[in-house]
Amino acid sequence: MFLKQKSSGDLVEIVEIRELADPFKSGVTGRFHSGEELQETELFNKKELTFPSGENLPRCWVDPHYRDS
Repeated sequence: MFLKQKSSGDLVEIVEIRELADPFKSGVTGRFHSGEELQETELFNKKELTFPSGENLPRCWVDPHYRDS
C-alpha cells in the first residue's frame, strides 16, 4: 500500500499494514518509493501521511478514542 508524506509529497510504501490500522500506534514502518533502488525502512508518523489523493487517513486508524463521544 502506498501513502503520501504531507510535507514532501513523496510516496511511502507501507511495509507493516497492521501498524497502519492500529490506532494505538502513532507510527508506521515504511520506505520512500523513489529512485530505482529499494530504500531503507524507517518509522513514519501517521499524522504526516495521507492517501495519494490527498484524503486524510480514517480516524479509526489514528485516534484510539474515535468511539468516545
